[in-house]
Amino acid sequence: MSKSNIFLIGPMGAGKTTIGRRLADARAMQFIDSDHEVEQRTGVDIAFIFEKEGEAGFRKRETQALDELTLRQNLVLATGGGAVLDPLNRQNLSARGFVVYLHASIEQQIARTERTDHRPLLQGGDRREILERLLAIRDPLYREIADLVIETDGRNARLLARAIEEHLGGVTVPG
Repeated sequence: MSKSNIFLIGPMGAGKTTIGRRLADARAMQFIDSDHEVEQRTGVDIAFIFEKEGEAGFRKRETQALDELTLRQNLVLATGGGAVLDPLNRQNLSARGFVVYLHASIEQQIARTERTDHRPLLQGGDRREILERLLAIRDPLYREIADLVIETDGRNARLLARAIEEHLGGVTVPG
């Protein structure tokens, strides 16, 4: 299968959705955020799914959505931060597209998620501790399937999208 798709992976707060939209616009590709896709399919938000079905229920829905979405062509897909936890998701992402790991420091993740209450995994605990634990588990999985690792700290979405474009040898992302 050709790698006409670009899949963005990384932790919450790395900028996957914002950068994904810019990349899709620049490359005349479709953009989909897998979390939003799960919400559209279920008619409820992710927090509600976590509340009613737990993380396992959400992950099952996420895997179903990713299996279908990664089969499409000409797609920029922003995945949920935990999508890499499932071996099937890692296999499908790796085999069906060019995978970009947007690496964000814990400080950046804290700064970008501090004004949100729609991230179920950050509820009821110390954010730094939770984010550190999640990154310790997920970082090796992100790196396992990444075709490209981009450091996001201190760089805005326009510059990050341009860096990915330059790596891909594509068109320049408009400023």
